[in-house]
Amino acid sequence: MISIRNFLLVVFLLPSLALFGQEQQLIQYVKPIIGTDRMGHTYPGATVPFGAVQLSPETDTLPYEIDGHYNKDVYKYCAGYQYGDKTIVGFSHTHFSGTGHADLGDFLIMPNTGKLQLNPGTAGQPESGFRSPFSHSTEVAETDYYKVKLERYNILAELTTTTRVGFHQYTFPKSDNAHIILDAVYGIYNYPDKNVWTYIRVENDTLITGYRQTSGWAKTRTVYFAMVLSKPITEYGFQNSSKKEVYKGFWRKFDQSKNFPEIAGTQIRAWFNFKTEEGEKIKIKFAISPVSTANALENLRAEAPGWDFDEVKRNGQAAWEQELRKIEITADKETKENFYTSMYHAFINPTEYMDVNGEYRGLDQQTHKTSGWTNYTTFSLWDTHRALHPLLGIIQSKRNTDMVQSMLAHYDQSAEHMLPIWSNSANENWCMIGYHAVSVIADAVVGGSIGVNPERALDACITTATNKNYDGLEYYMKMGYVPEDKNGSSVSKTLEYAYNDWCIAQMARKLNRPKVYDEFIKRSENYKNVYDPTVGYMRPRMSDGSFKKDFDVLNTDEPGFIEGNAWNYSLYVPHAPEELIKIMGGKERFTRHLDSLFTMQLPDSFFAKTEDITRDGIIGNYVHGNEPSHHLAYLYNWTDQPWKTQERVRMILKKQYHPTPDGLGGNDDCGQMSAWYMLSTLGFYPVAPSNGQYSLGSPAMDKASLHLENGKTFTITAKNQSDKNVYVQKVTLNGKVLDRNYITWLEIMGGGDLVFYMSDKHPK
Repeated sequence: MISIRNFLLVVFLLPSLALFGQEQQLIQYVKPIIGTDRMGHTYPGATVPFGAVQLSPETDTLPYEIDGHYNKDVYKYCAGYQYGDKTIVGFSHTHFSGTGHADLGDFLIMPNTGKLQLNPGTAGQPESGFRSPFSHSTEVAETDYYKVKLERYNILAELTTTTRVGFHQYTFPKSDNAHIILDAVYGIYNYPDKNVWTYIRVENDTLITGYRQTSGWAKTRTVYFAMVLSKPITEYGFQNSSKKEVYKGFWRKFDQSKNFPEIAGTQIRAWFNFKTEEGEKIKIKFAISPVSTANALENLRAEAPGWDFDEVKRNGQAAWEQELRKIEITADKETKENFYTSMYHAFINPTEYMDVNGEYRGLDQQTHKTSGWTNYTTFSLWDTHRALHPLLGIIQSKRNTDMVQSMLAHYDQSAEHMLPIWSNSANENWCMIGYHAVSVIADAVVGGSIGVNPERALDACITTATNKNYDGLEYYMKMGYVPEDKNGSSVSKTLEYAYNDWCIAQMARKLNRPKVYDEFIKRSENYKNVYDPTVGYMRPRMSDGSFKKDFDVLNTDEPGFIEGNAWNYSLYVPHAPEELIKIMGGKERFTRHLDSLFTMQLPDSFFAKTEDITRDGIIGNYVHGNEPSHHLAYLYNWTDQPWKTQERVRMILKKQYHPTPDGLGGNDDCGQMSAWYMLSTLGFYPVAPSNGQYSLGSPAMDKASLHLENGKTFTITAKNQSDKNVYVQKVTLNGKVLDRNYITWLEIMGGGDLVFYMSDKHPK
């Protein structure tokens, strides 16, 4: 997703997973930290499932720009933490999981001792500020728990969370100069003018409240907080490094730098002093709210009323254990580590975005209140419509229904009358292309699991798909394609719009709206308008009807495409693979084309400008880290050689996923990469979400039991499965031979037994 994007937020290992039915838990760990992609972007932190708070260490504060130019190195810190770094600058409360942009990293807290310093310093000279060296040897990351020794200060830092509260526990040495710094200047990407306004208020000697407004990916984002300390403050103060204010009003009467109860500005740091005994623990509960400081305090009192850190940790880990047990697998150790780490990632986002009283900030910047449903945010839909939401539709059906409800609330509050494209924190950031909320909604409508009025949902999809102001849609509706000379990434947009339109048609057919069906099923064929039969690829087309002259099918920076080259994107017609095969020359020729995708050698120059993909993340010309490729291995199911789907899927599982600090071949993108791993390991994948079908592959575990929210269990067994036995000889569903290469959502949700019979020989 995006070319400025990120990386795995929380990642950790689950090394010694025991067999199910025994007393041992799935959240056991042996290694303290694991990683994400091949570029080293990692985020070891604390969060509960779908939690609003994701509490993590930050390891640097590089400037966003140098001499007026973008600093490429800052991209490494989209998640705030780099595994290879040697110092920690503090711990902040909000992060994205594998999305990677400038927002979040709110309210950094750093404990320290000695001379008070109110700047973070640099990695090369940590003593110039308040940062501290650390070692991975003292670092521990588990579900909802993080621990590390701040070596400079001999302080043991421990973190855990509830849904809306970050719980800190710092064990201090004996000191007459112990400090807690609250840094409201810090923010991921650290670019100028990100902080619009900050307000901090000392209510009493243990309670601090306030808020911060930022302008970044989300242009009008406000986060309120309530911070409670377990030990009374002896003295406190503020540093205001905001730009020089021409008008200060009559606040100039006061010295706000020390023991004054409030301050406001754009660049604010607060400090709180204590005297500590050897081994004394100072605890902090830090709650956030999208609505008010009063709501933040209510969140804190509701979710973390006491001071028992270990109890909060146990509750958070119990919540993770409950989620992880929704799918119980029998497999080898590494597969279990990969599978449950992936499951963890898949259950981080979307995140809850409302207070315990049901209130939340809406897209219209007004306060709204839910009734019987949970509001969610962090919708990275260009990524997650492909596998994450179909996975959630099976194993988290109630949450997925609430996510659909949240998307419709977004639509109701949108000034543009649009469903979310990429939304976060009551803001639309318009990242990436397509209108993929319709895929998630259509999948729910077609499957019959939607918990809202389906007619209203369809109308919202139609309105979104006919907005002439959106990203080339006016041309697309008039001409049947997006012309490259009028709107960039034109081929990618045309192909994704065509798929989205097909999703709307599936809803219309389900709801018996024939006129709508006819209109959008016709639009869904627009992919044909950018196919150039003279070269055999999708190709940028101009407004005069001609194809773009200069054209390189391998260039990942080619005009007309985004996050993928023409070779990969030419295969992006997930809703009509039979027709795609036909126009590309038939099954035999199409199979050779697919084969070459995985076996050719792509020169480094063709992905040199891609920030988030490295050589290790590429198999031939197949780039697993770019989501438009995620269905490609399954396309062999529409040829005469479906066994190649089985072979390719197992190869990707082995090459692109490892339980190590460089374990993913690309960004996790809010759980999409992880959902692909989970579904493919189970033996099926939704090539075209919204048709209720999951294409069969090659299961990479021995047995799995999916415990569904309707009380039923769907069991998958792979007989004689191994690294060598990747080919499927026969499949049975509830004892009957399955004579097709897909199963349906209804069959899964009905419970039962799916059995794969595996071999080391593929069928001829």
